[in-house]
Amino acid sequence: MSVRLKLTLSYAGFLMVAGALLLVVVWVFLLRYVPDRQIMAIGGDVPNRADLERAFIPRMAAGMFCLLVFGLVGGWILAGRMLAPLTRITHATRLAADGSLSHRIRMEGRGDEFRELADAFDTMLTRLEAHVVEQQRFAANASHELRTPLAISQTMLEVARSDPNRDTGGLIERLHAVNARAIDLTEALLLLSRADTRSFTRGYVDLSLIAEEAVETMLPLAERHGIALETSGGLAPAVGSQALLLQMTTNLVHNAIVHNLPAHGRIWVGTAVRPASVVLTVENTGKKLPPQLIPTLAEPFQRGTGRIRDDHAGVGLGLAIVRSIALAHDGRLTLTARPAGGLRITVELPAAPRPAPR
Repeated sequence: MSVRLKLTLSYAGFLMVAGALLLVVVWVFLLRYVPDRQIMAIGGDVPNRADLERAFIPRMAAGMFCLLVFGLVGGWILAGRMLAPLTRITHATRLAADGSLSHRIRMEGRGDEFRELADAFDTMLTRLEAHVVEQQRFAANASHELRTPLAISQTMLEVARSDPNRDTGGLIERLHAVNARAIDLTEALLLLSRADTRSFTRGYVDLSLIAEEAVETMLPLAERHGIALETSGGLAPAVGSQALLLQMTTNLVHNAIVHNLPAHGRIWVGTAVRPASVVLTVENTGKKLPPQLIPTLAEPFQRGTGRIRDDHAGVGLGLAIVRSIALAHDGRLTLTARPAGGLRITVELPAAPRPAPR
């Protein structure tokens, strides 16, 4: 049976029970004032219970039949009116299942349960549509980025085949560099997918130690470009993946190096503890960034201005990976332009629970 039919039968059944109870009460009330036997009186006989039964029961049956018809018809109409919003939600669900994510219910009226359900469904569709658009844009960008090194490799191989006397030493070096870039891009995509699916083991980590390790790893690259690295902060306990958080911090320091001043740049890496969270901050000097550019820097394959052009330029997924790792750890990534130029990046993660006192 449909929900509308079930509600109709429920309304009619409730109305029948209520009517029957009312008639029983009336019947009991009348029995108190009607004698059992027929009593002779001046002017005629006084009605007894037999007379009452002959007069009351047929009318009671007719009344119950009317209540049944009224309950079924009225219940069917009321159920249809109450379930009308559910029909709109079902229609929107079918459209979404067919791939139409732009449709919205936009239910009007007071805030009842159906209105809350419709609003929640509209919010879900909005987020799902944005996610699909982002995934499509990401797939297109990834395909373009992967096609570039493959096209370059194919061109160099065709040139080598058409000119057998060409020196292969330089060709091999260039092919090695192009192949290494393709491998780096593939590994970055795999890391991004791993962070998005949260397929990692969590454990106790100290962000201050991770920051020191990342700084030591990136120190030769910073010294090569004349950039000074400074670290500060104490113990910053969190819960997460040691490898992913190290990759996140390394990406932040690497990003601060390649987006710095051509010479005499500075980078500040610090950790701090808040009441319910721990904070990792990476701040660097550099060119002034326009405000409209800041929200797009964490999108895949987005590159800011003033990048140091070298073999360590990256594949355009550094901050996208940072954001995915932070979200996978229930954290938050914040990008802020420095007034003097450069960028300040803050990653806030939930603090590790304190051990219970012994």
